Amino acid sequence: MHPETPPEGQSLEALFPGRTLQLEEMRRHLMRVAEMENLTLSDGKMIYNSRLAQELGKWAESRGIGNEFHNGVFRAYFAEGKNIGKDSELLLLAQSIGLPEEEAQDILINRSFREAVDGDWDYSRRMGVTAVPTFKIDSQKVVGAQPYEVLDQFMKTMGVKERPAGSYI
Repeated sequence: MHPETPPEGQSLEALFPGRTLQLEEMRRHLMRVAEMENLTLSDGKMIYNSRLAQELGKWAESRGIGNEFHNGVFRAYFAEGKNIGKDSELLLLAQSIGLPEEEAQDILINRSFREAVDGDWDYSRRMGVTAVPTFKIDSQKVVGAQPYEVLDQFMKTMGVKERPAGSYI
């Protein structure tokens, strides 16, 4: 979520200078957890500019397949370590979920969903979101990746009732 990130990406060490040891410790922890949960996780040493992915995601949402696109971007970045700031990667993702390549390319060139994403960012700032993920209910929030127990306690404290497994909103 760093819009200043160059198209080729940036190493976490460059983004957080002087914190190499902390980053390595965090990376090892994440890899251990991913292995225990049988999840595929890339080495996570690079960040990429996700702005165009967000814009293409808004288009996918308008076509009714936003979740598929967002899941694809998530998998491409977190599991495969791909540069989700590259047009070519985004076009492949769009195609993989059935979006027309020419339309996707047009969206990227013309930045047709720039204002919609700007609106999302403005809304997030007004809501006090400073990091991803942020879980907010009323004026209370939990910021950053947290253990399940922290989120569970937050929900209980905020009066959220547990639903039976398999039930949806």
